[in-house]
Amino acid sequence: MTFQPRLLIFMLVFGVGSVVMAQNEPPATTPAAAPADNTPAPQASPPAAEPTTEKAEKTLDKVTKQTEDELKKITKQVDQNPQAQQAAAGILQPIYIVAEALAFPAFHWLAFALMSAGVFSFALQLVLGKLVVLLRRGFSVKEIASDAAGLAISIVGLVLTTQAAAENSTFTQSPAAVISATVAGAVLGIVLYLWGQAQELDAVAGRTRAAAKR
Repeated sequence: MTFQPRLLIFMLVFGVGSVVMAQNEPPATTPAAAPADNTPAPQASPPAAEPTTEKAEKTLDKVTKQTEDELKKITKQVDQNPQAQQAAAGILQPIYIVAEALAFPAFHWLAFALMSAGVFSFALQLVLGKLVVLLRRGFSVKEIASDAAGLAISIVGLVLTTQAAAENSTFTQSPAAVISATVAGAVLGIVLYLWGQAQELDAVAGRTRAAAKR
């Protein structure tokens, strides 16, 4: 058997190529295991709590309704009580007597003028009077409360007087009577305001002197 150089070269080339291809081929990889999911499952959220404001409103409405029911029961019991009926009659009887005595034509004019005077007087006391007192470094909560109460009473009295006059007389149908009563009430109210302001200033001066002595 004779040696053939071509066959030897072919075998060497084939063997080297196989080794190179085997080294370059990427190794087989196994799929990585998926990481374990340790996240806890979402829990159902608790129902939303009722707002505090709504609870307070419901409680207030309930208490108000209960109070109104109790007042109605008490009022009904008092109205049916003979002693309470006698007491109410005793209170109203003198008022009826005075009303009969004052049933003259100019009564509603006079009542309107007096109520107007009260409105003017107390309104000026609350606005101008308290401003003057503050400028004198004086302040009295009692005086303010008293003037505010007087103004409220005068306004209510003026409204009731006007209603009564409209139902029982011709006072509201006469512009001259209404205007003259208003002017008279305004003049009297200004005079009462000046008197009240002078008294308040005297009281402030007295408190100042007493504080200086102490």
